[in-house]
Amino acid sequence: MKKFGEYIKGTINRNDLIFISVISAVFSLLRFPSVVEPYWYGDEGVYEVVGMALRQGRILYSGIWDNKPPILYLIYAIFNGDQFSAKLLSLIFGLLSTILFFLVAKRFFKNNKSVIFSTSFFAIVFGLPIIEGNIANAENFMILPTLVSFYLLFCMRDNNRFKLTWIAGLVLSLAFLTKIVALFDFAAFSTALLALRFFDRISFKRSEVVREMKALLLGLEQEAVFGVAFIVPVILTFIYFISVGALSDFWRAAFSQNVGYVAYGNFFIFPNGLLYLKMFLLLFSVLLIFTYRRFVGKIGIIILIWLAFSMFDAFFSARPYTHYLLVLLPAFSLTLGLIFESKMTKIAVPILLVCLIIIFSQFKLYTKIVPYYINYLTFVTGGDVTKYQNFFDRRVSRDYDLANYIKYKTKPTDGIFIWGDNPQIYALSGKLPPGRYTVSYHITFYQNAISETKGAIDKSKPRYIIQIKDDNVLSNFLDNYDLRYKVDDATIYERQY
Repeated sequence: MKKFGEYIKGTINRNDLIFISVISAVFSLLRFPSVVEPYWYGDEGVYEVVGMALRQGRILYSGIWDNKPPILYLIYAIFNGDQFSAKLLSLIFGLLSTILFFLVAKRFFKNNKSVIFSTSFFAIVFGLPIIEGNIANAENFMILPTLVSFYLLFCMRDNNRFKLTWIAGLVLSLAFLTKIVALFDFAAFSTALLALRFFDRISFKRSEVVREMKALLLGLEQEAVFGVAFIVPVILTFIYFISVGALSDFWRAAFSQNVGYVAYGNFFIFPNGLLYLKMFLLLFSVLLIFTYRRFVGKIGIIILIWLAFSMFDAFFSARPYTHYLLVLLPAFSLTLGLIFESKMTKIAVPILLVCLIIIFSQFKLYTKIVPYYINYLTFVTGGDVTKYQNFFDRRVSRDYDLANYIKYKTKPTDGIFIWGDNPQIYALSGKLPPGRYTVSYHITFYQNAISETKGAIDKSKPRYIIQIKDDNVLSNFLDNYDLRYKVDDATIYERQY
């Protein structure tokens, strides 16, 4: 730690401290309204319920279900599903990411304009809700460990590079256990390490190919250390779920289910046809970067390889969810910094333009930026609570009314079951679902989930079943329940005793 402090002290000066203090303050001000947002975002609602369930002793995946690796749910479990705390931690992670990004830019760029511009872009875009940085989603928590790993691999200068590589692999594995797409960052960093080692050696002359390939295969010590370190936490996670009898559920939730998820969105002529096309473009891009390595330089190789893999990452599932762009933000911001570097402008500008054209053709950014902050300022200066809540979604005030109704009408031992995609009602009312599924779209998607949920309802006998989603599936669960109340557009059934 002392060596790291000395290293940082030798990297930044007084003007750097002033800049990073200002940009950190800007980021914090932009992000702070997210901390007091109402419970409105469905994915956050799922994480909140899962976090509550883990605190009450349920086993992840077998006792309470969602389809991501475990670390995100552990974060929410630490705070017992409290949204304020999770979003505050997300803000802190974002602040640390901004500082770390600055250190990366400071190490990489010779021109101070590159450092200021790239860091400012990163901090402002990450602070604004434009790509859903305001949501305490997996991507928000992934960026910090990814940047830590990147910094250790490519920015630190230490005689014991294998120690730094080992730590980098462990840290990046934490990002992978938050969301599996960090695997593409692992692939990008490994590829960049390989490219750097053979920057001055690889030759495509026929007489030298065999010699160079042999050197390539025998010189993978650092990549091997990085890979083993990356795998160790994953193996320990598998061992844990084996020990609690939830291995098959863990495997299905975090890994195998994503195969079908990705295949569905990437159908082109044949299953995963679009994915194969994207993989070909990725490989072609990496080969092109390495072919022109003398021109782009070592820094250019690292940044552009990461950008190529990050673009692949953002478009991997072929679903244009805005928060997927968060995984692209660090590499894209570094590429912006290349604009001010000598001889790199002619490369960086067209690459960025192509990236932006592709991004805007598929993704929709959040555009209500000014109204978002006006809504916040109006609320904190005494504005109407209902108007503040319904700015995010017109059903938010209804969800709060339902939660208040549940808390008023039920005892702590009374259960509820919500037929809809509003799991935040469970979190607001302090209740858990009777089975492991928190939302109706999970129940209708998974095989046997309807019968499993019915069994859980029959066993736990929740006092109320609340219908928000209108379909015929609910009839499977209404034995011994009578219609009692209406709250806005929600129907409440009470169990017969």
